[in-house]
Amino acid sequence: MLFNSYEFILLFLPLSVLLYNIIKNKYGLEVSIKGLVFASLFYYGWWNPSYLLLLLLSIFFNFYLGRHLSAPKYQTKKTYKKILLTFGIALNLIAIGYFKYFNFFIDNLNTLTSNSIIVETIILPLAISFFTFQQIAYLVDAYDGITHEYKFSHYMLFVTFFPQLIAGPIVHHKEMLPQFMQPINTNLSKNIIIGMTIFSIGLFKKTILADGIAPYATPVFNAAEQGEMLTFFQAWGGSLAYTMQLYFDFSGYSDMAIGAARLFGIVLPLNFYSPYKALNIIEFWRRWHITLSRFLRDYLYIPLGGNRVGRHRRYINLMVTMLLGGLWHGANWTFIIWGGLHGLYLIINHTWRHFKTKLTILRFIPDKLAKLTAWLITFIAVVVSWVFFRSTDVDTAIRILESMMGMNGIAIPNAIAARLGEWNDILMQWGITSYIGGGKTFIMTYLWLFILFIIIVFMPNTAQIMRHFNYSLKEYHDKETETVNTHPFIKHLLTFSINKRCAFFSALIACFGILALTNVSEFLYFQF
Repeated sequence: MLFNSYEFILLFLPLSVLLYNIIKNKYGLEVSIKGLVFASLFYYGWWNPSYLLLLLLSIFFNFYLGRHLSAPKYQTKKTYKKILLTFGIALNLIAIGYFKYFNFFIDNLNTLTSNSIIVETIILPLAISFFTFQQIAYLVDAYDGITHEYKFSHYMLFVTFFPQLIAGPIVHHKEMLPQFMQPINTNLSKNIIIGMTIFSIGLFKKTILADGIAPYATPVFNAAEQGEMLTFFQAWGGSLAYTMQLYFDFSGYSDMAIGAARLFGIVLPLNFYSPYKALNIIEFWRRWHITLSRFLRDYLYIPLGGNRVGRHRRYINLMVTMLLGGLWHGANWTFIIWGGLHGLYLIINHTWRHFKTKLTILRFIPDKLAKLTAWLITFIAVVVSWVFFRSTDVDTAIRILESMMGMNGIAIPNAIAARLGEWNDILMQWGITSYIGGGKTFIMTYLWLFILFIIIVFMPNTAQIMRHFNYSLKEYHDKETETVNTHPFIKHLLTFSINKRCAFFSALIACFGILALTNVSEFLYFQF
């Protein structure tokens, strides 16, 4: 059951909110929590009921192991606890490894050994990456004595809470469990207004913007997969279209998750904050999939030594973290290369920060030019990495990148060239040719890109629009030297308030979002 579907928006979500509040008012909070757990399990089981058993087994195992690890009588038995923790993490990783990576392992083993081992394709359980990571973090914190004595029903809701179950954010027990035990937001009408506004913004991003640009990305990657040689503008158009599609798809999902949770009075952590405004890759990763970055930092990068072990070892830790982060996204070499690229980007970024203070020439470069150059380099690096992220195999990605470098020629549609007059002769002298057909697709691709570029770079994000209403658990404070800043007037103009103007705005984008549901599509992050 997708967030962007009629059954979710018009049936499941309103019924869940209604029943949750009726039960809470009549029978109390504890009973309503159990009801919300049941609703969340129903939501998960809608996709494939058979995998409910896997989810429940994972919850039972991790909850009771966590209680055992945090029990006072075992606090002095470090060796025993370490064995238990290792066993728990290993079992979780074995589960995710089998379902997500076993076919990938066999395929690569066959390639290396020239064998022909045949195994049935294993269907990846929905959200296994997300609920496994959440529970691994819980086990580590239980080992460290950070967790408290939680009720099983509360823990179940922490893992299964349907607004964030499928594709994040990856929540932390200390963020969610206290809210279940003592809700922060109890004003039902205000929660509904804020929640529906945030949800509507996310729905608009998904159904209008992400799905609107998708038809100009998918055919390009499909053509490259089939071996077609793309021209310069075709390759860049498709790559930029996917860059925008993924942005609004994931941003839209994050908003819808936060909005749906708010209807129950629950505030989720921030997971997305205008990453394409970042002026460097370090800042990009502070804004893109924030909760995944936090998990990788706290439970992988820092345990490896982080930045406490010298500069060169720090770079190794960064690369290992990003390679594993890439592998987490999918069982494909394209994801590993994507992670490796970002590891390399981060190493270059940190190295540049180390040496730039010594380059006095940088002081003479105007600030605006420096910011524009930094943004452009960062954005292009991200676009290049998305080519691997989107491609089905490495060969497809290389074909697209070759075309983006102009190795297959630069050409424009003949219908456009014919209207350029004398300019067409100049373009031909530069080696830019023309081809028959594709004029409408060319124009629509770059028109969409122009509109979405304006929204991404110059418009405030949802957290900024809702900044007076506790959009997420933690606010993100922009650093002027690290980001493209939205003009204060535009930010003020689009700031949400509970009034008639904003009510009209919310209703309008909700209507547009719902009317676009005729072509329902999955969120891109559902595959992880």
